[in-house]
Amino acid sequence: MGRFSQISLALLLAGSATAGIAQVAHPDRWPAAKSVGLVDAATEAKVTALMKQMTLEEKIGQMIQADIGSIKPEDLRRYPLGSILAGGSSPPLGSPDRSPAAAWVATSRAFNAVALEKRAGHVAIPLMFGVDAVHGDNNVVGATLFPHNSALGAMRDPALIRRIGAVTAEETAAAGIDWAFGPTLAVPQDDRWGRAYEGYSEDPAVVASYAGAMIEGLQGIPGQQGIQRGHVAASPKHFLGDGGTRDGVDQGDTQVDEQTLIKVHGAGYPPAIKAGAMTVMASFSSWNGQKMHGNHSLLTDVLKGRMGFEGFVVGDWNGHGQVPGCTNTDCPATFAAGLDMAMAPDSWKGMFDTTLAAVKAGKLPMTRVDDAVRRILRVKLKLGLFDPARPWEARGATVGSAEHRAVAREAVAKSLVLLKNNGVLPVKASANILVVGDAADDIGRQAGGWTLSWQGDGNTNADFPGATSIYAGIAAAAKAGGGTATLSRDGSFTAKPDVAIVVFGEQPYAEMRGDVRTLEFEPGDKQSLALLKKLKAAGVPTVSVFLSGRPLWVNPELNQSDAFVAAWFPGSEGAGVADVLVGGKRDFTGKLSFSWPRTAGQFTLNKGAPGYDPLFPFGYGLSYASRASVPALSEEAGVDASLANTSLFFARGRVPAPFQLALDPTVTRTAVDSATAQEGAVQLSWRGAGSARITGPALSLVRETNADLNLQVSYRIDRAATGPVSLALGGGKVDVARALDSSAGWHVLRVPLKCFRSAGATMESVDTPMALTATAPFTVAISDIRLATDPAGAVCPGA
Repeated sequence: MGRFSQISLALLLAGSATAGIAQVAHPDRWPAAKSVGLVDAATEAKVTALMKQMTLEEKIGQMIQADIGSIKPEDLRRYPLGSILAGGSSPPLGSPDRSPAAAWVATSRAFNAVALEKRAGHVAIPLMFGVDAVHGDNNVVGATLFPHNSALGAMRDPALIRRIGAVTAEETAAAGIDWAFGPTLAVPQDDRWGRAYEGYSEDPAVVASYAGAMIEGLQGIPGQQGIQRGHVAASPKHFLGDGGTRDGVDQGDTQVDEQTLIKVHGAGYPPAIKAGAMTVMASFSSWNGQKMHGNHSLLTDVLKGRMGFEGFVVGDWNGHGQVPGCTNTDCPATFAAGLDMAMAPDSWKGMFDTTLAAVKAGKLPMTRVDDAVRRILRVKLKLGLFDPARPWEARGATVGSAEHRAVAREAVAKSLVLLKNNGVLPVKASANILVVGDAADDIGRQAGGWTLSWQGDGNTNADFPGATSIYAGIAAAAKAGGGTATLSRDGSFTAKPDVAIVVFGEQPYAEMRGDVRTLEFEPGDKQSLALLKKLKAAGVPTVSVFLSGRPLWVNPELNQSDAFVAAWFPGSEGAGVADVLVGGKRDFTGKLSFSWPRTAGQFTLNKGAPGYDPLFPFGYGLSYASRASVPALSEEAGVDASLANTSLFFARGRVPAPFQLALDPTVTRTAVDSATAQEGAVQLSWRGAGSARITGPALSLVRETNADLNLQVSYRIDRAATGPVSLALGGGKVDVARALDSSAGWHVLRVPLKCFRSAGATMESVDTPMALTATAPFTVAISDIRLATDPAGAVCPGA
């Protein structure tokens, strides 16, 4: 499509399309590889001996993985599962959602205590405990958090990647966990994808150069592996093509020919397998219409056959349920295709029963079951899980240690990319520095998604003991150099500073919520731009530190900045930013691993593509030694900004486009102050029966519903209801009168989308994402309405 084309709403909101023809891979076209260090005679003999003792039920159990939020340790006596996982927002047993390592160790021990019980008819086999440790052991309070992968790609430093993997493994093992779901080897081709920051680069060569190094860091080199050495199992993901889905829609369809699938999307897997990867995770996505969880030619013929992968293939979160003819609780076809372990977080019981029945009925061959179980047990033995010693768990102090944080701080400094510098950088350490922006002193913002929660929301600085915000790092550098640093969220000051460092960027996100429809930063709500203009008008030189998971169209912000730094999502060590910006002792070395867009419509802007015309090309990155001027840039986005919004329905006193507020004649509206802003809320008053509705273009909320997102309303009751009050979404209505808190002050109501679906909502097409109806006088102030992932306090009214 043209760079400046106006994209229709229907196209932007459409789900992935499929080619309609299932694709079969040709193994002889693929590169050969070979697993290293997994198969040897002694290990295979132990596996054979174990399998001879196991019942069919125990074998099927090895092939099922459950989430700790949906299973109790005692359940393992009836269902001898082989693995557990902790999803992005699943807390350890009996502990808060955000907990330190000790709670995770206790959880691991509680499950394994049952799995390893000596009881009649039971073969004691240790569990594997998996987590998405994607930028450090990011579920654990106090852990070292590294920059996300899009930042690490800018370093071009495989040796440092290996060290990052080793630190991640040590801290994961110290928390009692033995399996990290990573690294992500996607090669993102559309920056609208909400998981783009999980990829190292748009260039397959960069991804391939990191794949083996990260595996070796996590697992150790063959012969020096094992949990006893502080290593964990790795799981390169998501096999295959997850970075190429149409329109950047997560779990969508990658419509490419086989050669492109091999050269682009498959580039990281041969080096990962050669490095000894113990597991591989299958992708939610499809290849030309065929779901990967059901693609025998790729999972079996290519991965296990041609590439010689000898570990096991694990599924993604209920990914098997998307295979045609399957459900979340019944899918022998996925095992027949080559999946060895199904990730069945909340569907594990049904999957166990139906898989067992399928084997007994001859629908799933026993040879396939035995192959899967052999692969799983092979990995468990190689990982040292049958050895009861867990010396790394006794080293809890290793989590967030100074040595580990130094590695992360180095990665932050090396990943920064200087896009513009009109002589204001480096900042003198003796300067009077104004540090501006709501992200400047917010570790959760700089850490991004997959941080203590799935989407990375709900975090405060108190959740990151030992970490350093970007402001704190700048303040320390200034103090050491004889200067000062003053924090000002809104850019106000009394004494004019020498320079302002403005920290702003994307909110944390993961897949789905992170899927966007335009690359424009802050479309229609240019708060950060207003800050930059305010400082420029005051004659203050400005350095922009931009936090993001991907390149975004920021031409207006670039025009208002004297210097502009792409800082990505740097993680827990914000001091790494100051190491380069302040004092001039360290120079910029980062180079773009993703091309930077000239317009907000350059979604698939990739090195070597026809018509390649970026603002900053792949590999761009200034240093203090280099000089390159950036002229005034066009501020024509090229895409209707309102098309970007699919999840925010009310904020800062207004309804953002493309949504509108419609009121019945019995309802009036008045602007009022919110808890944080003047006229940041609206007061709705009912004189009688009527509704207040937010309407807009039809949205498909099927994925969001399945992922347990909720409708979140921030409110204050100014006049209690004297009759029924209902909240509706997409035609599904729930009674919220009793759920509303009428005590003084602001409150939050979270209603899971599943509640509206159960009440009759059609989630495939929602054009009314919020309708509030009262039958009698009632007054409520509302400051925010959005789709959210935070499960804390979520209720299904009337359930």
